[in-house]
Amino acid sequence: MELALAHPALKAFMCGSLSGTCSTLLFQPLDLVKTRLQTLQNNMHPGAPKVGMITVFLNVIRTEKLFGLWKGVSPSFMRCIPGVGIYFSTFYSLKQHYFEDGSPSAGEAVLLGAGARCVAGVAMLPITVIKTRFESGRYNYVSVAGALKSVCQNEGPRALYSGLTATLLRDAPFSGIYVMFYSQAKKALPQEISSSSFVPLVNFGCGVVAGILASLATQPADVIKTHMQVSPALYRKTSDALRHVYAKHGLSGFFRGAVPRSLRRTLMAAMAWTVYEQLMAHMGLKS
Repeated sequence: MELALAHPALKAFMCGSLSGTCSTLLFQPLDLVKTRLQTLQNNMHPGAPKVGMITVFLNVIRTEKLFGLWKGVSPSFMRCIPGVGIYFSTFYSLKQHYFEDGSPSAGEAVLLGAGARCVAGVAMLPITVIKTRFESGRYNYVSVAGALKSVCQNEGPRALYSGLTATLLRDAPFSGIYVMFYSQAKKALPQEISSSSFVPLVNFGCGVVAGILASLATQPADVIKTHMQVSPALYRKTSDALRHVYAKHGLSGFFRGAVPRSLRRTLMAAMAWTVYEQLMAHMGLKS
């Protein structure tokens, strides 16, 4: 009864948090492999053979056992459960405020998705930094609380916001592009499909297409963000990390880890949106 009387934005937060929990648990191994691939760049000598996604995946299982693939899942949960909730509640509130009488255009969808992601991204960045460090394998943090304390004591609170620019340059465009392609793909569907029992499957398919396009467009920013958060002492500015990656690895360095990231971001976003929209529909709200 109390849930039924809750504010719609709070319902959107709860739906988003639940969808974020499911998708984070399922796709955490892909995020870990992506982070390891990107941080391997600094340890590779010129002319060394390239290390691929499968090699990193098998190496983690061999050296850290199967559950090593879920290293960093605690900070991932701490980031994604409230983070996805904040994203969807902000998205719902903005959409209801500005587009209550109609659906946003393609350009408006970009701004809507990007704005909601900026709010969630800034709010959860300290946890994102800790998550990235957990996954890199370079730090021996025991817990999220211990990691936060260690960073504040040894590097200062500012380190918790390292990579802020790169994070926003990655996440805001990703969400904006994703929402645009996702909403436009759904609009293009015939009415008989949109109202059929296959709606969740159709929504997931639209999400996959939107996710692939958005992931590829924002991959360079993800590489820069990872470098800045794992080694903040080396990169004082975003441009420092950009120059380092280009000088050492060329343009291909900006797409390191693109496959696991595209897989994870695409599947995670598609699942999160599908679960969110189904839960919102069950609560009688238009997502």
